[in-house]
Amino acid sequence: MSQPIDPHVQIILIDDDPHLRQALYQTLDLAGLKVLPLAQATGLGERIGRDWPGVVVSDIRMPGMDGLELLAQLHAQDPELPVLLITGHGDVPLAVQAMRSGAYDFLEKPFASDALLDSVRRALALRALVLDNRSLRLALSDRQQLSTRLVGHSPAMLRLREQIGALAATKADVLILGETGSGKEVVARALHDLSSRRNGPFVAINAGALAESVVESELFGHEPGAFTGAQKRRIGKFEFANGGTLFLDEIESMSLDVQVKLLRMLQERVVERLGGNQLIPLDIRVIAATKEDLRQAADQGRFRADLYYRLNVAPLRIAPLRERGEDALMLFQHFADESSSRHGLTPNVLQPAQRALLLRHNWPGNVRELQNVAERFALGLELALDDDSPDGSQSTGAGVSGGLSEQVEHFERSLIAAELERSHSSMRSLAEALGVPRKTLHDKLRKHGLNFESGSHPHTDELD
Repeated sequence: MSQPIDPHVQIILIDDDPHLRQALYQTLDLAGLKVLPLAQATGLGERIGRDWPGVVVSDIRMPGMDGLELLAQLHAQDPELPVLLITGHGDVPLAVQAMRSGAYDFLEKPFASDALLDSVRRALALRALVLDNRSLRLALSDRQQLSTRLVGHSPAMLRLREQIGALAATKADVLILGETGSGKEVVARALHDLSSRRNGPFVAINAGALAESVVESELFGHEPGAFTGAQKRRIGKFEFANGGTLFLDEIESMSLDVQVKLLRMLQERVVERLGGNQLIPLDIRVIAATKEDLRQAADQGRFRADLYYRLNVAPLRIAPLRERGEDALMLFQHFADESSSRHGLTPNVLQPAQRALLLRHNWPGNVRELQNVAERFALGLELALDDDSPDGSQSTGAGVSGGLSEQVEHFERSLIAAELERSHSSMRSLAEALGVPRKTLHDKLRKHGLNFESGSHPHTDELD
């Protein structure tokens, strides 16, 4: 397989004439440019990635693949890659054909060194601008994807989306911390889909759902005869995930023996099937998830400390739903609308008392529980919320600590914030929905640091 082009190379110079190639190389090199000289164009397309940041300078008439064929090949994978073509005397019609085919520029022999340098520098500047725009478009697309997948405007959710956006572009393994039902696999899939591995496999495995006797075989695979019943080779999940991402949920349930093998894989990026002696190199990203405090588990001897420290390089914490109360109504509406659409039903409208009930609920099952409740609501069934928190006490304002006044304040803010996310054309409409005078609403918005313009349909206030 051909080696990829060094991303630091700015110019690929192709000419079958060794004397001219050397002269052009010296001109570009003396100008401080990093140049890769080549005698032929064959196989070059396979070595250049779509976002390679350089410029190609090539002669048109060459044995094997000529300049026009090269241009067509390169532009098939990146139409915006600047290609400068060198023509001989009398080849101007050919050069015109090349420009119509998308060549950036052409230079007719003989040409001055300054003409070459000027064209190359302009092409490099254009290439940098194109790649910057691509990066901005990709970043915008990524943010939009995250907003769709990870619904919510709470500070905790905004911070989580920022962290995912930053980590997705890296090669680092990730440890996701979150309670049951908080959406750990959703976060893992977002990390995968926004990364350079998006075209590779995403393999999810719940270690807690596997019997101890099959964990190693599932993860590492086995050779025939490795144990009783192993009649043929089995490829493990690690190998299946090669070139992509392995999501390993409930990692805390793994035995200490399996943890040792996992640590070796993370450190050496190789896997050895059970009953085999061949080390298989891996190119995978591991995203582990847990609902437990692994540091505490390590202190208690239930989890290897060295594995914990290896995984804890890039931790992501998903806040439980009770800590981001203002997201509950947004998520509920999202899932309810989704369910209504899936079942072909007219969406039901939440009444104020129902919104208050949703905001007051403690959500012990987190997003998974909320999704099920939204599904029932979309089907026309009762909300059927259990208002008892896990410890048996009555649920209060989304898990807020403090006295009664603090809890009331939090509940009031959450209710107003949730209403701001609904479609309101004016302050009057918002005040009527909340059942308060506009002056009172103005005061409460100011007290809670909220703004009408933060709603889904910002408009100036209507005056009587």
